[in-house]
Amino acid sequence: MVTLFEVNETNKMIEQEKLDVRTITMGISLLDCCDADLDILNQNIYDKITCVAKDLVSTGRDIEREYGIPIVNKRISVTPIALVGGRACTCPEDFVTIARTLDKAARATQVNFLGGYSALVSKGMTRTDENLIRSIPLALSSTERVCSSVNIGSTRTGINMDAVKLMGEIVRETAEATKEHNSLGCAKLVVFCNAPDDNPFMAGAFHGVTEADAVINVGVSGPGVVKHALEGVRGANFEVLCETVKKTAFKVTRVGQLVAQEASERLGVPFGIVDLSLAPTPSVGDSVAEILEEMGLESAGAPGTTAALALLNDQVKKGGVMASSFVGGLSGAFIPVSEDQGMIDAVNRGALTLEKLEAMTCVCSVGLDMIAIPGNTSAATISGIIADEAAIGMVNQKTTAVRLIPVIGKDVGDTVEFGGLLGHAPVQRVNTFGCEDFINRGGRIPAPIHSFRN
Repeated sequence: MVTLFEVNETNKMIEQEKLDVRTITMGISLLDCCDADLDILNQNIYDKITCVAKDLVSTGRDIEREYGIPIVNKRISVTPIALVGGRACTCPEDFVTIARTLDKAARATQVNFLGGYSALVSKGMTRTDENLIRSIPLALSSTERVCSSVNIGSTRTGINMDAVKLMGEIVRETAEATKEHNSLGCAKLVVFCNAPDDNPFMAGAFHGVTEADAVINVGVSGPGVVKHALEGVRGANFEVLCETVKKTAFKVTRVGQLVAQEASERLGVPFGIVDLSLAPTPSVGDSVAEILEEMGLESAGAPGTTAALALLNDQVKKGGVMASSFVGGLSGAFIPVSEDQGMIDAVNRGALTLEKLEAMTCVCSVGLDMIAIPGNTSAATISGIIADEAAIGMVNQKTTAVRLIPVIGKDVGDTVEFGGLLGHAPVQRVNTFGCEDFINRGGRIPAPIHSFRN
């Protein structure tokens, strides 16, 4: 039973504290679209997406109106395209035609983004995988709504360093291919270790091969709600702090659970998971960094930041799992620099560096996210950063990711505007000492000893 108090409390969180459902993401399997003829494959893909997801956006809008809950994005994720295009695609250019078909389908269904232009190469790359990866710069520069991801490592398999080296080059090429738009293509490209199959958040969403034919996943967000709650317990001990975050996460997740169930029922598509991540936006008051500062830090990046983030991440998960039977995706707290005004301010005041952000990724939901770096950063250096982040994920049995944007023509101290939810970012300093000889070794870094659990 929902009480009048709970209704009023939720309305206050929406109207004053920036609570929203960040995304409804429909995952769609394209495995039954496979065909050896490229034209038939593309037609199958377009027909299935536009048929299954034809009512996704309108249903989301109906739920918004009826319940008064903002649903910021409606999105689609699909089976990793490297798997779908294997029979028909013999070169990178063939895969680009699929990217354009996906973009066309995204426009037809009116979704914000479509994810799944992806390859899973944590242990090795097939020729098909490599063709898709090499097509990414052209695919992202010639589409508007398509997002791409590549999983290059896992706790069970280790890190594919050949793929790490290649992805450093691909990030550079994507930056060059979209340099007229502040290298925006890189904002739609994520490199993962331990990528989840049910992530509703872009740019890393794809529909895992273990999923149903179609599924509804929801991502909720409420940094402003958590910050407001913590304002009421200033100076209290850590037990009170933890209880406050946990109770608030429960309330936020219940909103996501409601939206997920309604969307699932109306669309006739099974409910998958609620991802209860605190995903910030560039709006003032909707910041994970400000939560950390409300805990008592002078600035995000100060000593104690990693401990504060670990506490926040853990309590968000503990509160969320009590509110939904199916919690998944990433779940916790995101720290994307360009999308979090508090993080931007911390970088500008010199409190937050790339190295500190890397330390924070040991305990946050994902990794080095939406970070602008100098446009002349070498491919080898980008690969080195990817390898470092993958190692954190592999050893700690968690998802980590890298979404770096080497902005062509920009250097440390410049600011880059991406627009919308992607926000703006100061260009951050990158360690200039080389790692080419390490990256060029080739092969695979073995899985850690604790991965052997059979």
